[in-house]
Amino acid sequence: MNRQWFWLFTVFVLVAGPAFGASPSIDGSDPIDARSFLFIAILLIGAKTCSLIEKVGQPAILGELLLGLVLGNLGLIGIDFFEAVKLDQHILFFAELGVVILLFQIGLESNISEMMKVGPRALLVALIGVVVPFVLGAFVAGPLLMPGLERHVYLMIGGALTATSVAIAASIFRDMKLLDSQEAKIILGAAVFDDVLALIAFSIVMAIGTVGSISSGEIAGIFGESFLFLFGAVILGHYTAAPIGHALSKISSGVGMKFGLAVTFCLCFAYFAHVAGLSPIIGAFAAGLVLDQVHFRFFHDPEIVTDLKACVQHETGEIRDNVMKVVDMHAEKHVEDLMNPLYHFFTPIFFVLTGMSVKLDTLFDSQTLLTALILTVVAVGGKLVAGLGAGAAKKMVVGIGMVPRGEVGLVFAMAGHTAGILPAEVFSVIVLMVIITTLMTPPLLSYLLKKHVDTN
Repeated sequence: MNRQWFWLFTVFVLVAGPAFGASPSIDGSDPIDARSFLFIAILLIGAKTCSLIEKVGQPAILGELLLGLVLGNLGLIGIDFFEAVKLDQHILFFAELGVVILLFQIGLESNISEMMKVGPRALLVALIGVVVPFVLGAFVAGPLLMPGLERHVYLMIGGALTATSVAIAASIFRDMKLLDSQEAKIILGAAVFDDVLALIAFSIVMAIGTVGSISSGEIAGIFGESFLFLFGAVILGHYTAAPIGHALSKISSGVGMKFGLAVTFCLCFAYFAHVAGLSPIIGAFAAGLVLDQVHFRFFHDPEIVTDLKACVQHETGEIRDNVMKVVDMHAEKHVEDLMNPLYHFFTPIFFVLTGMSVKLDTLFDSQTLLTALILTVVAVGGKLVAGLGAGAAKKMVVGIGMVPRGEVGLVFAMAGHTAGILPAEVFSVIVLMVIITTLMTPPLLSYLLKKHVDTN
């Protein structure tokens, strides 16, 4: 046993030892900090290990946040090793790419036609769920709880309260086999509208925070510009994606080219949004909305789809119909499946870094902690009010389903903090609010849905 430990230690020193220092680049110019490789490996495996939190009904992003919270505050007990992660430009870029991929995935999973089918109730829920929390956060709770801050800080607080994480509510409805319920359709439809409105609000707030002060006319201009870009990009992309895909398929109709087309649209739209003065994540979201399975009809189906079609081509009856439903589903989601490796690689880095940005020592102050708890109450109340727009559906179920801020709220907070708009104390308060709303939703929503099922 001692010999095994000796060899394990020797291998660790040989492999990991050089990563603790800087290595010269190939041409002998500026050194590359090889610790980035080690940091990324630790963050990734740590994030994946933290998915154990799903065993108790919590979303994986909560585990990633908590991991970052721990790693980022080890300095409080004298361990400074991970402090370099916060300044590592490679990892910071990976985190930015992760949030772009995340919003692209959300766009891919959103369906414009399905949004329109849900009807006015989903739009009304979204409007209430954006306007009420924003007003409460920016003009009531923010100034009362944290007086003396600049106006754009309060606006950023309000903006962070507008977000809704569709993934958390959707996973609960899926697990309980209630995705076809009226409440699920309203929540999912409202969450998509919510994302669009929140992203536009985000662009306006970021512009105000960056410039300092802008007129109401300029705000209207940003709002119009955001809508124009978002819907203009969707329309333009809808008509250009198919011919571009057709041209590229002449070169190669394999999975590699299909993947390349999807990533190219994502990154180009992110860049165009930046050029238009908007956040790159809006462009990524628009790219996801644009791309549909029809734009990839010139490419080969996934290998498993081809094999299954060949297996049942001579079959008839219910078995063939069921297999073809599964086949069609996998064919339709192939682009999302192709993007999943990028999502699983880059996005956890974003969430862990977000958690690392929270300074726990700012929460040791009782006043700061009380502020976070009160802001959480405001955040929950603003979304519960949104449930009133659900019509005949269970309003409390809809309201609770809209409560978790999740990944979109973190995008707001992290972007504001990185841009220097949000002070560390306010950023920590917002992230704590996101953690609490994300943590409380699964058990509450599950309880309400079980109660709803039992009474029917």
